[in-house]
This record gives sequence, C-alpha cells and structure tokens, in this order.
Amino acid sequence: MKKPIATFLLGALLLSACGTADPAAKTPPAGNSTGTVAWSTCTDLVGPDGKQLTPGPGVECGKLQVPLDHAQPGGEKIDLALIRVKATGERLGSLVFNFGGPGASGVDSMAVAAPAFAKLGTRYDLVSFDPRGVDRSAGVTCGDEFAKSLAADADADQDAMSKELAQACQRESGKVLPHVGTVNAAKDLDLLRAALGDQRLNYFGLSYGTHLGAVYATHFPKNVGRFVLDSAFDPSVTYEERAVIQATGFDQALEAFAEDCVAKSCELGGDPATVVKTVEDFVEGLKTNPIKVGDRELTFWLGQLAVITPLYAKQSWPVLEQATAAARKGNATILLALADSYTGRRPDGTYNTMMTSLAAINCADYAERPTAAQMKRVNERIKDIFPVLSFDGISSGTCEHWPVRGDDAARRIDATGSAPILVVGGKGDPATPFQWATSLTEKLRTGVLLTYEGEGHGAYLTGDGCVMKTVDAYVIEGKVPAAGTTCAA
Repeated sequence: MKKPIATFLLGALLLSACGTADPAAKTPPAGNSTGTVAWSTCTDLVGPDGKQLTPGPGVECGKLQVPLDHAQPGGEKIDLALIRVKATGERLGSLVFNFGGPGASGVDSMAVAAPAFAKLGTRYDLVSFDPRGVDRSAGVTCGDEFAKSLAADADADQDAMSKELAQACQRESGKVLPHVGTVNAAKDLDLLRAALGDQRLNYFGLSYGTHLGAVYATHFPKNVGRFVLDSAFDPSVTYEERAVIQATGFDQALEAFAEDCVAKSCELGGDPATVVKTVEDFVEGLKTNPIKVGDRELTFWLGQLAVITPLYAKQSWPVLEQATAAARKGNATILLALADSYTGRRPDGTYNTMMTSLAAINCADYAERPTAAQMKRVNERIKDIFPVLSFDGISSGTCEHWPVRGDDAARRIDATGSAPILVVGGKGDPATPFQWATSLTEKLRTGVLLTYEGEGHGAYLTGDGCVMKTVDAYVIEGKVPAAGTTCAA
C-alpha cells in the first residue's frame, strides 16, 4: 500500500434505538431450499501462509453468475466465488460475511475464520465470497508491476512505477476495472441474498466490510436483516482525513504496544518512548540498509507493512517485539513473513490480487485524485503523527494515473427505512478509529452503537465476552442492545 506502496499505504489505509429486529422470521425455515447456488467440495482454499488448505467439516464452495455491468443485466456475466459453512443446529438462514480489504478473499478468510464465529454457526449457514475484482471473482491482475514496486529502492522513481502499475492493470484487467467498486458489490450482494433463498440479508461486515454493508443498506434498506458492522469505516471522509485519522490510530496503537512491552520486560527499550523510537529508527534505517533474507530483502516498503501488521491486534504485539528485536540483529525472517501476509505473497513468489484489487476498488469508490502537492501535504502531517508510515519522493497518488474515473456514489450513506443495524466500534482500534463508528452510526440513521473499550481491529475477533454475547444475542435472537451499551476491555 504505497507508492506504489506509499500511495497504497496512505490511500487505502485503507475500511440508539431499542426494540427487536426480526428479519430472520421471514427466511426459509430449517430444511428448506437455500436458493439456486450449486454447492460442492472446495478444492482451492488458501491459508494465510499461501499454502493450500483442506476444507473443514460442513464447508462447501460454489459460484454465482452476476452481470459484469449491472446496467446491462442480460449482458456478459462473471462468476462470484462463494463459500459456506453449514449451520450445525436449527437453521435460521444464511449469515453473509465480508472480512475487509477492500480486496481480501472472503472465501479463504471464511475457511480460516469460521471457528471464531462458531456460536453464530449453530443457527446460520456462514457464507462469504470473493467480491467482484477480487481473486477468484474476476480478480484484478497487473502482471509483475506490484512485485517490482515492493522490491524497489526507497529512492526509486515512484511516479513512474505508479503509472506502470496502472497501465499493467489496464492491460490485464481492463474489462473488469470499470465495473468494480462498492456500489456494484452491494448489487451483487443482493443477488447473493436472493440466490441463498433469504428474503432479507443477514450480514456481518468487518473493516471495509462495514463500508460494503452500509452501502447495501443505503441501496436496499427494506432488504436489511440482522446487520453487524464491526470496526466501522466512514466513507464520507476525504483522502487526507482518512490518512491522518488512521495514522493517529496506528500511533496510539504503537504507544499502547510500547507500554505493554515495557511492563513485560521489553527487548526494544526500558521505557515506552525508547521502544517507540527504536521501532521508528529501525524502519527508517531500512531506506539505506535493507536486510537480506535468503535471496530477498526486507526493504523499507516491506518494513513499513511488517511493523503495522502486528499492531492490528493486541494478541500479536509479542510478535512485533520478537520480530523487530531479531531483525535488529540481522534476522528479518519473521518481519518479511508478516509483510508477505499483508501483501498476499504466495510461497512460489507470486501474489494474490489483494493489493491490486484494493487499488482498483478504492480508485472506483472515490472521485478524488490526489495531486503531488496534496500527497506532500499529507505526508508531512503523517510524519508528525506516525513516522513509520511516512515516505519521501512524493508524487501524485496511484488513482491519479488510474485508467478508470471514480465517483463518490459509495461515499453516500443513509439507510433510512432499514431494520436496526448494530455498529461496533473499538476505542483502541488502530485501522478504523472509534470516531468512524460514531459518525457511521449517525449517517446510517438506523444504526445502534456498541462501544468496546479495548485494543484491536475487529472487536468480535478479540474474543471479548461482552462483545460476543451482545452481538450473538442480536444476530441469533434479534435483541438490539440499548443505546449507549459499552463493553469494558
């Protein structure tokens, strides 16, 4: 996520009412047909390490044909790749997930994450998909240009690389580029709802998945069932606001990590300020002294991604300490693996479409095309807040060179007329800071905010008992939490 990584990093950092919602009452009863999708054994699941996964019990895969261009429903079709984990108990219907990105494979994510949602899986088929432009669903590919940018020196001609990336994406995926984006994905989501046999869509979105869910609720408010939007993203913010707010979130996460590390005897310093400076200096040093890892290098760009990856969850903070300490001694194997997991690098050296899909979807969702002057201003602000994400050699952003013009349709949110939507925001979320949960709740008009006071991106995935109990009661029983409900860390 830059320049191209720097541009990606800043451009994509990037994703009360009381009463009872009762959407599941209108879904088919247990045992009825679940729609028109032909399900079969999964054959190509991939884990976070890029290696093939064996599907677990009750896991099936399928495809759904949708129009390439929703304005021409009878025209060319593309296949959406689907996965489901069949309900283990009395079935209420399907619960569709988007795990974030934009650009993450929902198929692969569900294969790994399903156990974390086992309680919900007692009553619902857990369903996910690769959105259009992602991986198996006409995924956006761009040749070797993205890989080249990761290996580039920090002082490489970033603007030239950005242009070359956009041109490569056009050459390889020009047909799909005009038709990706969150509004089109929301229209696909409604076709998926119908294909699953549900009159209303029951949905769980995390990070960017909250954006997709909010857009769906805006366009199809009467079809909203039990909706959970966890780690909420407010798409109305500008490019600069988004970058600054997220930099602030990651800065706070790094400081929290440093305090926690010191409290447990930290290899990176004896006090929090020293720990923070150690991490910042280490990343900065990679500009001129990348670290060899076999026949590869941990470059500055990869180092940035490696450091922010463990900041997403408190559970992975010890990994950041251990990996950084090892890299300072010359062994950057763990950090490089963290960066590879972020960028979607496979064991054979190829990449999935995570980062190129991310660029395509973001450029479709925003009319903004940041200029070199805007990028420079943003970077100066980032440098003051969270130096780990700053960079030199400013040029215009990736979207400035993108072959397809974006629009702001996906930034308009208003779900008036929908059933209550549960928005979950974490006070210590670095990637989607809490203020977005409050603003998205207001924009939805039908949102109900659940506040989690702990650390991490994805409150439900922290395993916090209060959050899980509240969300489970809403999704399974339709119990909407009271206004102002808060879960302590």
